[in-house]
Amino acid sequence: MTRFIFVTGGVVSSLGKGLTSAALGALLQAHGHSVRLRKFDPYLNVDPGTMNPFEHGEVFVTDDGAETDLDLGHYERFTGIPSQTSDCVTTGKIYSEIIARERRGDYLGATVQVVPHVTDAIQKLFLNGLNNEDFCICEIGGTIGDIESLPFLEAVRQFCNRPDTETLCIHMTLVPHLRSGGELKTKPTQHSVRELQAAGIRPGMLVVRAEKPIGAESRRKLSLFCNLPDEDIIEAIDAEIIYELPLMLHSQKMDARILAHFNITPAAQPDLARWRDIIQSARHPEHTVRIGVIGKYTELKDAYLSLNEALVHGGLAHNVRVDTRWLVAEELEDNSEPLAALHGILVPGGFGERGITGKINAARFARERQIPYFGICLGMQIALIEIARSLCDMPNAGSSEFGDPDPAIVGLLTEWERGDGQIEHRSADSDLGGTMRLGAYTARLQSGSLAEKIYGADSISERHRHRYEVNRNFAPQLEAAGLRISGTSPDGRLPELAELADHPWFLGVQFHPELKSRPFAPHPVFASFVRAARDHSRLV
Repeated sequence: MTRFIFVTGGVVSSLGKGLTSAALGALLQAHGHSVRLRKFDPYLNVDPGTMNPFEHGEVFVTDDGAETDLDLGHYERFTGIPSQTSDCVTTGKIYSEIIARERRGDYLGATVQVVPHVTDAIQKLFLNGLNNEDFCICEIGGTIGDIESLPFLEAVRQFCNRPDTETLCIHMTLVPHLRSGGELKTKPTQHSVRELQAAGIRPGMLVVRAEKPIGAESRRKLSLFCNLPDEDIIEAIDAEIIYELPLMLHSQKMDARILAHFNITPAAQPDLARWRDIIQSARHPEHTVRIGVIGKYTELKDAYLSLNEALVHGGLAHNVRVDTRWLVAEELEDNSEPLAALHGILVPGGFGERGITGKINAARFARERQIPYFGICLGMQIALIEIARSLCDMPNAGSSEFGDPDPAIVGLLTEWERGDGQIEHRSADSDLGGTMRLGAYTARLQSGSLAEKIYGADSISERHRHRYEVNRNFAPQLEAAGLRISGTSPDGRLPELAELADHPWFLGVQFHPELKSRPFAPHPVFASFVRAARDHSRLV
């Protein structure tokens, strides 16, 4: 029978519930247990797919095409287990389904209410799609006291009282440090636990975020007022490297305490070797490379969270520290000076016209200066537009996403397969959440290409999130200028990878390889890109 661990948060948001849940999953794996991790978010959006990255950070995409919360990226990076659509649940999804059922008459004319209809639906989603995993860790989004979180807390309360379930509730809070008085304050945590208990949930373990160790006195207060033994109060101190978290939690015997709660004998020596190796490599790099990420949302690192971690992983593969420089694309429209100090240039995915000129300038700079260039999704399209403009006598080439270019070498698939040259404009009320190529798709790689060398295979599967495609009809002109379409969809219709033969390392991919990178299994493209940046750094 699957055991359930519910992780809630209090005092403030963004405490790191997702990282803590992911690290806990890794710890349970180290003891030989199978795990599944899930996120339950209280917002009314159906998913974060149409939310501004400044509002919600990156959108993480699963193999089966779900646009999900960024915490699912943490889950995958720490456990290596691919997430599924059923692992990300929002209030919007639940209410959409309930309203649809009510309209169909499924409730036989009954009054539809939060209790029991919404809470029953949530409890079914706790159980949905499990495959007899030993543990299911369910992170409840939001903060205790939020109105929108109440149905989820009530569902947890009911679920924990069922006779056929084994459960544990972990509550994560903040113990702030008041610099003026030089002391840590436990009162916010006491109030948060009291609020949780008022909802009918008694936490079996407390995880406290703090800038420094909380000390014996603060621990005594928390134990006394939160009705928990000392050993069930776990400190989550700010870590320089997030992959230290499994080792930090293990050092406080969090894994052993959780297993004891479920009457399971812990492994005498859990296998944490991979995490020790990762920390050793991260703390003692042999070299440093500077890689510039040219984007629209670089002021908020969470907008490119998986990308940043994949670069870190690429560095771990070669014992290299990646010094990531986050550059605003618009600031490069008339000034290329920040690019001169870089050992590698990366243009990530994105939507919209803002900053396109700066990204094109970055691609041209990398091509002309022989600097390793990595284009992801829009970054690949940008590279091809730059080559078309500079080398193929198409000064007005562009993408139909940004207006009416002549020609549109990038567009909606229907535009260039129709063959009449007409650009398809999406109406303002179109369903933006349902018009993209999402999830895992297969690509075939050309023999002898850089892409095939990197992957060591002639067929790959990668995750996509985009609407616009490179127009295959312009391949002859681009290839005459030195470009190589080194990967396509199995039917040959869609270019998936492109590279320059006369460049040390210049690769564009239509998909998002950062979503499949792990610290213990760096994605091969990121590992190759960081190595190319390292080699370039030794030449300049």
